[in-house]
Amino acid sequence: MQHNFENTLYEKLGESKIKALVDAFYERVYQDPVLIPLFNNDITEIKDKQFRFLTQFLGGPQLYIEKYGPPRMRMRHMPHKIDQKAMVCWLACMKEAIATLDISEDLGTELYHKFPQLAHHMVNS
Repeated sequence: MQHNFENTLYEKLGESKIKALVDAFYERVYQDPVLIPLFNNDITEIKDKQFRFLTQFLGGPQLYIEKYGPPRMRMRHMPHKIDQKAMVCWLACMKEAIATLDISEDLGTELYHKFPQLAHHMVNS
């Protein structure tokens, strides 16, 4: 089946920038005292899941589904206590990570605006 990824954020960024975003994001997450307790799994697996999820979330191939099944992100995050403070810290880390990418400010803004609704959806306490 042929997929058309034209004009998606996936297409505008490309895989290497999505990988760079994941690396920059987790560099920040693992230094954030609010977030670090939520991320006690294998960093390689966490980064793989994030890369696959973002590829799909930003309009690219269904890499997450191929390996892990349907994202069901809220359900997968239920074991972790995620409150408003964690959401704000997560979004701050993402915003900083986006700022490290060699992309236009407009593209960075477009990318960032994909996350607040998703992050709000993960709040469970």
